[in-house]
Order: sequence, then structure tokens, then C-alpha cells
Amino acid sequence: MYRSVWLTVAYILSGATLFAQNNAQRAGLLQAAVDKHLYEPRTGLYIQTSDPAKNHNPHADLWGLCALVQAANEMEGLHPGKAYLKPVVKAIDQYYDPIPPAPGYASYVVKERREDRYYDDNQWIGIAYLDAYARTKQRTYLDKGAEIYRFMMTGFDTVSGGGLYWKEGDKTTKNTCSNGPGILLALQLYEATHRKTYLDTALLLYQWTNKHLRNANGVFWDAIKPLENNRIDSATYTYNSGTMLEANVKLYRITRQPQYLKEAQQIAAGTLQRFYRDGRFHSSYWFNAVLLRGYLALYREDKDRRYVDAMQTYADKVWEEDRDAGSNMLGKKPEKELLGQAGMMEIYARLAALP
Repeated sequence: MYRSVWLTVAYILSGATLFAQNNAQRAGLLQAAVDKHLYEPRTGLYIQTSDPAKNHNPHADLWGLCALVQAANEMEGLHPGKAYLKPVVKAIDQYYDPIPPAPGYASYVVKERREDRYYDDNQWIGIAYLDAYARTKQRTYLDKGAEIYRFMMTGFDTVSGGGLYWKEGDKTTKNTCSNGPGILLALQLYEATHRKTYLDTALLLYQWTNKHLRNANGVFWDAIKPLENNRIDSATYTYNSGTMLEANVKLYRITRQPQYLKEAQQIAAGTLQRFYRDGRFHSSYWFNAVLLRGYLALYREDKDRRYVDAMQTYADKVWEEDRDAGSNMLGKKPEKELLGQAGMMEIYARLAALP
């Protein structure tokens, strides 16, 4: 009897190890593919897709690097001693635009053309930098995160009751994708510094987003339109719910107030019902990577594996069904986007690191 029990345990553990190895190998293959097909060593910049004819600019929009910088941080966590972040940070530096009212990152390479600055693009970079700070304690990541916070707050006003706009100089829309990551950035800064101002900002944005953009099923709408009588754009995407899920878990950790954990569990259940069908999350690769961040945060608190397991099933299906065997890149289209490769790299690296 005891022998059979131990054999069962050994089988389960070996299966878990195999999953971790597969995920790590897949992340490594994607990293190598990005370096080979989407990186330009001469300029230190990345390109948008693997097909130059489909690229509207010589180099990638900042959004792709928002995904890649987080993936690079997860890869460094998975492989201590490797420097995956360094080339990505150097590329991001070329998007830095110090114009008033506060320095921030433009949506395109500044030396090639001045472009708009998006609050969410900056927030994603800030989140990755603060994750890197938590892991490495390198002060430069904390300083950059605080600088991005200052830029982010230039997008706040009390129109429509509060909240952050999506893009600098554009007063037409306030989005979950600029408020959810804004909450996370403020909470990360609070965790790093214990300055109450950051927690106050997080709670202010949290209350506004829940009031205006959460639907009854625990999924978040895309935006509110202040100049259109506060019309709601009711589109739903996995990343919007993912940031709010993770924000609730962080607030639970900080305050130990049980309503935040309960809300996180309701959001997780809502996302599975809304987005998961036939073993796949029906949204883009990178949007699903952001949702996984929330699932993992919740799993560490309540040890309910069903959401993480669903994401593992999804990740396996993507590798089996969407991979180009020649390049090891992922996607249904012939051209493979930087954003998507980075999103799946993050998913595989995070799943590989899961105990």
C-alpha cells in the first residue's frame, strides 16, 4: 500500500517537473527566436514583426517592448546570472522623451520621430522595473518606477469623477488599461517605500475603476468616454480584468482585509467564464500574460490551482497549434509579432517558475 502511494506521489512530482522543463524550454526557444528574427544589433532596437513588408515603421512601437521587458525580467528570475533585461532596457531608453509636464516614454523611437506618449505604455514599463527592483534591489529600477508614476499622474483629473486618461493630450477616453496598471504601479511603489501617498493613489484609482468600469460578472469594461456623456465602451479584454485581479490580491496582502481576496476570487471566476473555451483564453497572447499575473498572485494566497491549470492547458495548445516549426515563433499569421512572442515567453517563464 505504502509503496503504491509513494509511486503515485513520485509520478505526480515527475509530471510537475516535466511541465516546468517544457515551459522553460519553450520560453528559451522564444527568447532565441526574438533575438534572431526581431532584434537589430546595429541599432540596439527591436522590430515590430518578422515580415518587414508588414511593418509600418523601421522599428517596433513601444508597446512590444512593454511586453518584452516583463518577459526579460521573468527570464532572469528563471535563469539567475543571465542578463536578459540589459538589451531591452537599452532599447527602451531610445523612446525616452523628457518634455514637460514630466519625462516619460514616447510610443516610438524619439530620434526617428516624435510620437504620442501613452500612460499605459509607461505604466507597463514601470511595473516591470519595479518587479526587477523587488528581485535585484538595484536602485535605478525604483527611481525609474517613481519617475513613471509622476508622469502617470499628469493624466489624472476629476472629470467623470476621477481616473487616468489613456493618452497624453487626449481627453476623450479613460480606460481600465490605464487605471488598472496605474493601481499596480502605485501599490508596488508603496511596497518598496511605504510612502502613504502611493497607497492613497492606488485606493483612489481602485475605487473609481470599480465604480465606473466593473460589470456585474466581475469582468471589466474597456473605457468610459467623458466627452460622450460618459458612455461606456463595453468591450472586454483579459488584461483589464487581470490587472484588477492582481490589484485586489496586492491590497489584500497589504491590508489583510478579506473583501479584497473575495473580490479577487470573483474576478478570477468571471474571467474563466467569460474568456476560457475549448482549452484556450480567447484574447491576445500578451493580454493573457497579464491575466496570468493575476491568477498567480491569487494562487499564492488561496492555493486554488484551477485558473493556473487552465492557463497551462492554454499554453500547451498554443505551442502545439500555433507554432511555426521553422522559427519557433507563435501566431496564426505568417508574420510573427514582437508583442505576441514576448507575451507567450512571459507565460512560459512564469509557469516554469511555479512551485
